[in-house]
Amino acid sequence: MQREEVIKTVNHFLVEEIEIEEGLLTEGALLKEDLGIDSLDFVDIVVIVEKNFGFKIKPEEMKDVKTLGQFYDYITQKVN
Repeated sequence: MQREEVIKTVNHFLVEEIEIEEGLLTEGALLKEDLGIDSLDFVDIVVIVEKNFGFKIKPEEMKDVKTLGQFYDYITQKVN
């Protein structure tokens, strides 16, 4: 799967399911500080990622993922 497809899918569910304003979705946006993703949102994101991309997010793999761009890269790497 191309990174562009990952970005489109992730952005869609962040806007539709997590209700994040589309204008905030930039590569450098910090997941917690800029996008306001909290632990409850993250639980929803784990379920959505599993449904859309077919793998489970492991918390230990996410410890260094701070920005939306890093999250796109993480998903792209896992699905390829």
